[in-house]
Amino acid sequence: MTTYRHAKSLTAARHHASHDLHDHDLGLAHDLDVLARQQQLPRRRALGLLAGLAGVGSLGLIGCGGGGSDTGTSVTGSTGSSGSGTGTTTGTGTVTSCSVIPEETAGPYPGDGSNSAANGVANVLALSGVVRSDLRTSIGSASGTADGVALTVTLRLVNTGNSCADLSGYAIYLWHCDRLGRYSMYSSGVTAENYLRGVQVTGSDGTVSFTTIFPGCYAGRMPHMHFEIYRSASTATSYTQKLKTSQLALPTDVCSTVYTSASGYTSSLTNFNQMSFATDNVFSDGVTTQMASVSGSVAAGYAASLVVGIAA
Repeated sequence: MTTYRHAKSLTAARHHASHDLHDHDLGLAHDLDVLARQQQLPRRRALGLLAGLAGVGSLGLIGCGGGGSDTGTSVTGSTGSSGSGTGTTTGTGTVTSCSVIPEETAGPYPGDGSNSAANGVANVLALSGVVRSDLRTSIGSASGTADGVALTVTLRLVNTGNSCADLSGYAIYLWHCDRLGRYSMYSSGVTAENYLRGVQVTGSDGTVSFTTIFPGCYAGRMPHMHFEIYRSASTATSYTQKLKTSQLALPTDVCSTVYTSASGYTSSLTNFNQMSFATDNVFSDGVTTQMASVSGSVAAGYAASLVVGIAA
C-alpha cells in the first residue's frame, strides 16, 4: 500500500502540471527526481517504490495519496455542518480522538524552494511578509489580489502520540489555486504574483487561521488546498526543513453551491462536474482525515476547519 500511495503521488503531480499549457512533461526520470526531493523519502521507502515500479512497468504510475502508518486514537465523530471532521472534540474544545493525516505530494507548484518557476527558484517562504493571516494579496514587489468567495481556514494541529494534545509554536504553510485554477508564481498570467500563500504559527490551542478565497477546480483534481508543517517559524524557510506535507479536501455540496452561484467560477463548475473523489489521484484512497468541516454561504463567506494530526 505504501508503494502504491507514493506511486499515486507522481501521477497527481503530472496531472497537476497538465492544467497549465505552459508546463512541459519532462518524463518519468524527472518526475521520480521531483518526487524524491519533495517527499524526502527515507531510503527503505524509496527502495520499496522502485521495487513496486519494477512490477507495474509503464502503467500510468504515480499520484499522491497516502497515509502515515502512525495513528493515534481513531476518529469517532464529525464536526461542522458539512464534511466530516478528523477529530472528536468535547464541549470545552479539547480534541479527544485523532489520527495521523496522510503524507501527500506538494505538487508541482509548492513555492517552497524545491523547484523553479519562470523567474527562477520559487520560494515564497524567503519573502518578508509571508507570515500573515490574510492570503488574498501578493507580498513583496507584487501587488495583485485574488478575487473570489471569502473563506476562513482554521487548522488545529494535534499530537497523535500524546492523547491528541494541542501543538503550539509550529508553523503551517498553506497554499492553493485561485478561482480560475491558477497557482501564483507558476501559472500563465500570474507568474509575477504570490498571493494565496502564507505561513501562520500555531497558538497555545494548536490552531492557525487564514483568510483566503474558496479555491477553484481545475481539470484532473477535486478542489483542495496544500499545506506543509514546520517545527517553528524560524525553520519555515525552505522545504528541506518541513515535517509533513498534506492536503485539505472540501465537501462536494459546498463546492457545487459555490461553483454554481458565485461569480468567476464558471470553468470550475465544468471541471468539477467531470471529477469525483473516486477518480481523484490524491483522494481516491479516502479523505477521512482530510475532509474539512465547512459552514457559511456565498454571500456571507465560508469557514472551513480541520484537525491535523501528526506524531510529534
